[in-house]
Amino acid sequence: MDSTQLLFLFSSFLIVSSAVNVVSSKNLIHAALWLISTLFGVAILFAILEAGFLAVVQVVVYIGAIAIMFIFAVMLTRRENLESGSQVNKSWPFALLLVVVIAAAIGSLMLKWDGMNTLPVQIAEGYDSVASLGAALISPDAFVLPFEVASVLLLAALLGSVYVAMNKK
Repeated sequence: MDSTQLLFLFSSFLIVSSAVNVVSSKNLIHAALWLISTLFGVAILFAILEAGFLAVVQVVVYIGAIAIMFIFAVMLTRRENLESGSQVNKSWPFALLLVVVIAAAIGSLMLKWDGMNTLPVQIAEGYDSVASLGAALISPDAFVLPFEVASVLLLAALLGSVYVAMNKK
């Protein structure tokens, strides 16, 4: 087992354990901090896959902007302490059963897939992945619609958080 595989196992454990803590944390600030840890693990995976641009975007945009905006929105909108009651969903056993069924289905598909034992294709020398990504994001045949929908959703979330923060009760 080489260092890349160990780093992959570490980041996978970090992502899964942090994601579980995101959904099981009773404090929203702690959940946001666990979300930052999860997103950092995803940035490590991007770095392992030699997608340096996506790793930097993951850190700068998702950790540096969206997660911090979420923390500020929670801190600005929670004027009174609402953490006195139980915040655990009553139907968590059904959700746990659903997660186990989906994980078993994905696991069985991955065991049958022959791509698990093949090595990845080497990237050609001089290949510019940032230019290819940029072309795919603005191409009408590729990802321009999901890219624009995500930007509108982020704008709506920003406006909604400003409205909730400024709303007088």
